[in-house]
Amino acid sequence: MFKKVLSILFLLIAANTSAQCAMCKAVVEGGNETIAEGVNNGITYLMVFPYVLVGLLFYFLYRHKKNAKN
Repeated sequence: MFKKVLSILFLLIAANTSAQCAMCKAVVEGGNETIAEGVNNGITYLMVFPYVLVGLLFYFLYRHKKNAKN
């Protein structure tokens, strides 16, 4: 029951959110390509670190399990 209520609540909240913040949208729509490129580079920079951290976590877990078998 709790999972169903949580799922419905999540769907209702997600339906009301927007894809971009107002400032990012205004800057990118301004037509200045250098600013838009800077915003895209910033997004890429922020997106890389979670993947690197998760990759390192899996690497250390793999290494730990490999050493535990020996």
